[in-house]
Amino acid sequence: MRFLPRMRWLGALGALLLVLCGLAQAARAHEATMAVLTLREIAPGRFIGQWTMPPTDPTLQPIFPPHCRWEAPELICGERGLVGRLSFMGLGSKQSVATIRVLPHDGPMEAYTVSAAKPFATAARNPGTDLVVWRELAETYVNLGIDHILRGIDHLLFVLGLIWLVRGGWKLVKTITAFTVGHSLSLAAATFGWVGVPERPLNAAIALSIVFVGVEIVKLQRGEEGLTARYPWTVAFAFGLLHGLGFASALTSLGIPQATLPIALLFFNVGVEIGQLMFVMVVLALLWAHRQAQALLPRWGAAIPAYVIGSVASFWFLTRI
Repeated sequence: MRFLPRMRWLGALGALLLVLCGLAQAARAHEATMAVLTLREIAPGRFIGQWTMPPTDPTLQPIFPPHCRWEAPELICGERGLVGRLSFMGLGSKQSVATIRVLPHDGPMEAYTVSAAKPFATAARNPGTDLVVWRELAETYVNLGIDHILRGIDHLLFVLGLIWLVRGGWKLVKTITAFTVGHSLSLAAATFGWVGVPERPLNAAIALSIVFVGVEIVKLQRGEEGLTARYPWTVAFAFGLLHGLGFASALTSLGIPQATLPIALLFFNVGVEIGQLMFVMVVLALLWAHRQAQALLPRWGAAIPAYVIGSVASFWFLTRI
């Protein structure tokens, strides 16, 4: 009779190891899922294209309106110009976001971003006044924000650590809110170019923040009151500033025109918050179900989540430095 429970726990440990490997691989994939194709107009309706941020998936190909002819690196759209639906063939798990930047012969730069969730954009002659384009801009960046946070396993793992440390109630609401305020402020500052941090050290520091949360969980389980347990809002806000700089890389790397940057930032941040709220609700629902089922872990099993979080984050830190 004891053999079956042991086998179940061995199976659970095996599943945790698979999750560990999956999280590590997902984080690697998340760091490079964007591509930018820049089109420079050399004559009316005629462009030269170049990948200024090459795609991670070599099969990714742009799709232009039917009246345009794309023979890389040249795009010919004739008198009508580049007007109509823009998309990419090959968007998926390997390549989730792609942008077409247009540098007109006479006029401001334009940028059209598509993602796996919002696979097309509309180029118009007057993008600043066309309400359809503005609506699509909102849809694009809300979806981009949701995609970025849900693919950002490192950010979600940090939020999971906060939930594990601050159990339920208004204290958890205030802690998550402090994290949200922190990353919203630094996201705006980095997007507008007020602050800048090299990407590799930043990603390593984000991983280190998750290691810190893992250590805090271990301390709490040992009956010690760590820094996060004493000052959860302060810690969440401080690390929120750090994580917000990581969120900003999703926007700054796309080269969005200054004219549309504020609206892109607003809706991207809305998307990030929607994705984060979805994750928090799922975790809270699982914790509620666990309590309702009255499932008890053995004493040695209570430390597993902390060590999984710390081990994954330590692996990320070592690979990122």
